[in-house]
Amino acid sequence: MRLNFIAAAIAFALGAGALAVSAEGFQDNREDTYRQLELFGDVVSRIEADYVTDIDDAALIEAAIEGMLESLDPHSGYLTPDSFQDMQVTTRGEYGGLGMEITLRNERITVVSPYEDTPAGRAGIRPGDQIIAVDGESIVGFSTDEAVDLMRGPVGEPVTITIAREGEEDFDLDLVRDTIPLRTVAWRQEDGFGYLRIAGFNEHTTETLHEAIAEMREEFGGEIPGVVVDMRYNPGGLLEQAIGVTDTFLDGGEVVTTRYRNPGENQRYNARPGDMLAGAPIVILINEGSASASEIVAGALQDRERATLVGMTSFGKGSVQTIIPLRGGRDGALRLTTGRYYTPSGRSIQATGIVPDWLVSHRIIEADEERYSEATLDGALENDTGSSREDENLAAIEMPPEDYEGDYQLTRALEILAGISEREAAALQ
Repeated sequence: MRLNFIAAAIAFALGAGALAVSAEGFQDNREDTYRQLELFGDVVSRIEADYVTDIDDAALIEAAIEGMLESLDPHSGYLTPDSFQDMQVTTRGEYGGLGMEITLRNERITVVSPYEDTPAGRAGIRPGDQIIAVDGESIVGFSTDEAVDLMRGPVGEPVTITIAREGEEDFDLDLVRDTIPLRTVAWRQEDGFGYLRIAGFNEHTTETLHEAIAEMREEFGGEIPGVVVDMRYNPGGLLEQAIGVTDTFLDGGEVVTTRYRNPGENQRYNARPGDMLAGAPIVILINEGSASASEIVAGALQDRERATLVGMTSFGKGSVQTIIPLRGGRDGALRLTTGRYYTPSGRSIQATGIVPDWLVSHRIIEADEERYSEATLDGALENDTGSSREDENLAAIEMPPEDYEGDYQLTRALEILAGISEREAAALQ
């Protein structure tokens, strides 16, 4: 009867939460709540009594919780104790894996963004690719946590994933798990300007960015002439780090506003005085794999007219997730969508994305290609301002010449940065 006890405990906890919310007028009345909880208990009892084989009590309850949370939106979910620990590792340290952000779409594990210089990135995995099998075992219908468990593992161990890609036959990729690095910022000189790559937002991103800018300033002899900030395929990360990165390039003023169900919890975040680049021109590279925290940075710097954006419209994830540990993490955690964020001009990026000032593709785009974004995810939140994602006008997108070799978006970003620098220099004369 242990399952009955667990179900009763869950029903009590859900009932207490539902009743508390009901008192605020946001949910059905108590009678409806009790009726639904009674239904849940009846189903659990029937499974326990009549299912054809013995069942794993904990797995059944976890599945119920997962289903409840995943029905809300693509980014809410239940983290098992192991998954919760893995999540903490990815924001603080290193782990053995393939290096990509995934989500669940149409019961298939779908790539949101591969990380640069990881097995996934080097293998050419693209946003929108569906992972349908791992080591020959189908994972269609698996949760993201289950898929992550299969793809992560000791560094140096091989794993084969099967990819379903629009317009192509399914194919296998033989990968070797690697250390997914903690360092999210790198820099170099490009055509007389600085180039900053920001690949994600973990606990050390702002600190590492400041170190990179200091090294860059020394390399340029004290004055940085301009910078390309590359956030393509940056899947996001910690909100406070996005604020810290934006603060690096602004001399005060608003960065982002977060709004929650309870208006009393809304927060506005401002940059501190002091632009580390001292007003040097900035061009930001984004694309369809730039999501969440990277969109906060791009949207803020665009609204504040501090940077020019080049590339393709970003992913469009404008929601805030809160991690809520259960019993201190011993029972895992909830990843719950609790708010939305807005750029300084009041734009909600949810399902719309950030549209660059210069639309430039890294490759030739075919007219019938499927467009993959937040707006295409099952159960995605709608944009509460009524905005919708703009249809791509291929005629307005600059594409590389056929047989072009190299990074066309970066080439154009550097050319645009040079033009801005020349105009600013001329204006000072």
